Order: sequence, then structure tokens, then C-alpha cells
Amino acid sequence: MTEVSAATVLAAGGELSPLGLPIGEIILGLIAFGVVLFVLNKYVFPQFEKAYAARTEAIEGGIARAEQAQAKAEEALQQYRAQLADARAEAARIRDDARAEGQQIVAEMREQAQAESARIVAQGQAALAAQRAQIVAELRGDLGRIAVDLAGRVVGESLEDESRRRGTVDRFLDELDATSAPAGK
Repeated sequence: MTEVSAATVLAAGGELSPLGLPIGEIILGLIAFGVVLFVLNKYVFPQFEKAYAARTEAIEGGIARAEQAQAKAEEALQQYRAQLADARAEAARIRDDARAEGQQIVAEMREQAQAESARIVAQGQAALAAQRAQIVAELRGDLGRIAVDLAGRVVGESLEDESRRRGTVDRFLDELDATSAPAGK
């Protein structure tokens, strides 16, 4: 078929290229290729380059933003951990202070209770001593009266004289105290 087309081209008066194609078509094809290449280089390829650059920038920017966000998150985590450690230390300090204060309050309350107990015991002992003294005084009076009556019956005379009676009663009570003191010990 190439021979037919070559014969047709020769008959038409055109020249053939080494490939067996007419030179006019090759030149026309080269010019059309150049125009298409020029249009592609002038308008299409720059748009592709812009889109590629924008996409690359978006990806690299996203990576950079992600790295920055990760760095900020890591820094925030470190700050959180530091604050948490500080809070735990503060809580431990407050707990220790409260425990020490509680022990101090317990010690103070114990001292106050002991002082109050000692005061109550002292008041009780004072009250007992006063009651004892009152009872002893009442018993001395009663015992003196009974002793005077008894002595009056034994002696057969009346011991109504006040000075005599007091002397007799005091002597009797002193003798009674002297005899009861060694028995009580």
C-alpha cells in the first residue's frame, strides 16, 4: 500500500520523505505539534504546576501543622503532668499538715481533759475534806453531849457548868483521837 501511495504522491508532483510520507504533511504536522506544544506550555502546564505546587504545599503545610500541633500537645501534656505532680505534692503536704494539726489538737484536748480531771478531783477532795470536817464537828458536838450526860450519871453530879463541861469534853475527845489515830494507820 505504501507503493500505491508513493506512486500517487509522485504523480501529483510531490516529494517523499525518507519514511515514505509527503514532506508537506510532515511540515504541517510539525507546525501543528509546535502550536499544541506552545499552548500546552503557555496555558496548561503552568496550571498543572500551580495545582501540583498547591497540593505539595498543602500536604507539607498539613504535615508541619500536624507536627506543631503534636509539639503543642506534648508540651501541654508535660505541663499537665507537672501540674498534676505539683497538685499531688500539695495534697500530700496539706494531708500531712492536717494530720499534724489533728495530733496537736488531740494533745491539747488531752491536756485540757487531764487538767479538768485534776480540777474535779481536787474539788472533790476539798468537798470531802469539808464534809469530813463538818461531820467530825457534828460528831464531836454530839459525842460531847452524850459524854457529859454519861459522865453526869456516872459521877452523880451535874456537869452543867459550861467551862467544866468543855474541859471534860475536850479531854475526852483528845484521848479518843489519840487512841483512834494508831488504829487508823
